[in-house]
Amino acid sequence: MKIENTKAQMRKGVLEYCILSVLKDNDAYVAEILGTLKDAKLLVVEGTIYPLLTRLKNAGLLNYRWEESTSGPPRKYYGLTETGKLFLKELNTTWNELQNAVNIVTSQKTTKK
Repeated sequence: MKIENTKAQMRKGVLEYCILSVLKDNDAYVAEILGTLKDAKLLVVEGTIYPLLTRLKNAGLLNYRWEESTSGPPRKYYGLTETGKLFLKELNTTWNELQNAVNIVTSQKTTKK
């Protein structure tokens, strides 16, 4: 079993949550979203993020708007819908519960039976 495959699957598992979290306070375009993820050492490529954004939009969690840019073509800004904000709130609760559970399990001393 290759460790890189497992690490990639772990990152994919939290990617939707991270994207929604990036958009919780402000709308952003793809380059900004990717930059935020990259700064956090969560490396994602455009080929991964576009289908995910489309899926989140189709699920009613995101909307988008076009905005003119002074340095090139118009940019598509993504933002959370009201449904997306509620969904993110639920994910926050779930993430905290999961994080606590994983911390408990991974920090326990093993005992032989």
